[in-house]
Amino acid sequence: MSEWVVEIGTFLVQAVIVMALVGFILLLIMRSKESDNSSLKLHVESLNDQRRSRERRLRVHSTQHGARKRLIKAFRKEDKARHKAVKGDKPTQQQSSTKVWVLDFHGDLKASQTEHFAQEISAVIQVASAEDEVIVRLESAGGVVHGYGLAAAQLDRLRDAGLTTTVCIDKVAASGGYMMACTAHHVKAAPFAVIGSIGVVAQVPNIHRLLKRHDIDVELLTAGKYKRTLTVLGENTQEGREKFIEDLENTHQLFKDYVSQHRPAMDIDTLATGEIWYGSEALDQQLVDSVGTSEAYLVERMAEADVYQVRLEPPKTISRKIGLAVSAGIEQAALKALGLIDAAGWQRR
Repeated sequence: MSEWVVEIGTFLVQAVIVMALVGFILLLIMRSKESDNSSLKLHVESLNDQRRSRERRLRVHSTQHGARKRLIKAFRKEDKARHKAVKGDKPTQQQSSTKVWVLDFHGDLKASQTEHFAQEISAVIQVASAEDEVIVRLESAGGVVHGYGLAAAQLDRLRDAGLTTTVCIDKVAASGGYMMACTAHHVKAAPFAVIGSIGVVAQVPNIHRLLKRHDIDVELLTAGKYKRTLTVLGENTQEGREKFIEDLENTHQLFKDYVSQHRPAMDIDTLATGEIWYGSEALDQQLVDSVGTSEAYLVERMAEADVYQVRLEPPKTISRKIGLAVSAGIEQAALKALGLIDAAGWQRR
């Protein structure tokens, strides 16, 4: 029985690989046909209205059938009064002069969302007042220095504009992710969110000895003593290694200085070791200011302010819908295949 499951699992893995290749090719074709950033649409959604709608649905479904009509009628009356007040520019109990703008950043190795993120920030800066707050729901394990340096600089624009910023971390904000998070006036992390990793890492494979064994020479020509320090194909020197490490240390110092500038209360020399802490531990180390989830904080803010989610999205073209469907299908197939393989291993034990 276990051998049969393993064979099925192996077949599924092979099928997933083929689907992934086909899906990747389709995505490349569809992306090449998509228009540029000028076609992006700005979506603004009232989270207060969304929460009110869900609350009403739950109340209606949990009410006895005989009382549901009266409850729905009361809701309609409430909406009519609220719309009338909005039309007359008279705030009601559900309205507030303070607004909260919610942005999302899900980072990859290249921080490729930065361009859209920058445009979202520009839109908010244009309309936000000094009393408003910007909440950024951040999730990133870091990546390339220049990519996350630019992403963090976008958040600095909010500070420069005089807007109060809060970064909420539910899962991870490490390395470049923490570089972004530290720019906020207030950093909130879930109890087990991964925080920190204030360090720099670089890894360069070298196959020079393999090439030499097969009598293959590689000529690396440069103008400038340190144009190349470590290479993949050529022979690395001790001088090149020392220069490479020197560059890493310099980048690390810049990282430390940036964090210290935004969070001067931190003991940066103790914390900038590349280590990570979970949310509750990070609070003790002053890496964050409070512990809690983004959802809980948004609910808290909705009780006293109008909260809007802002995001830029490409138009929902047929090619994009197909691409998303292919991507979701590949992901589901991969999860099922991994589950079968894991189950087969469990059966053999």
